[in-house]
Amino acid sequence: MKINRRNILSMLGMTPALLAGASAEAQQAKPHAQPGKASAGHAKVEGLNPKGTPPAIQLIPMAPRLGSLDGKTVYLIDTGFPGGGLLLLEIQGWFKRNMPSVNTVFKRKAGPYAEDDPELWKEIKDKGHAAIMAIGH
Repeated sequence: MKINRRNILSMLGMTPALLAGASAEAQQAKPHAQPGKASAGHAKVEGLNPKGTPPAIQLIPMAPRLGSLDGKTVYLIDTGFPGGGLLLLEIQGWFKRNMPSVNTVFKRKAGPYAEDDPELWKEIKDKGHAAIMAIGH
């Protein structure tokens, strides 16, 4: 299927004279080089690798797993995500009904999710055995 550029321009309300002007400008912009001969004015183009060199990855091992939660303290950490606190309170209720030997502590983390809360992390390390964080999504 051949497209008639004149008809398209007419439908857009433009004059077909634009086609003549565009090709005339294109002809003037082309350098007049002889076939088979390289032009001396060609510039070199240098490309750089955008990947770069990534830093070395520091592997952090997972925390040791507990054999059982019986008699342990589990911290339930609310980060402020909408609905996260309600979910953790439901989890706390589940533990009370189904695993009463597990002590649960509900805490609200200070600041937004990505912000550090060293006091809370220290308390969990000192007094807790596990933590569940409601981070959303």
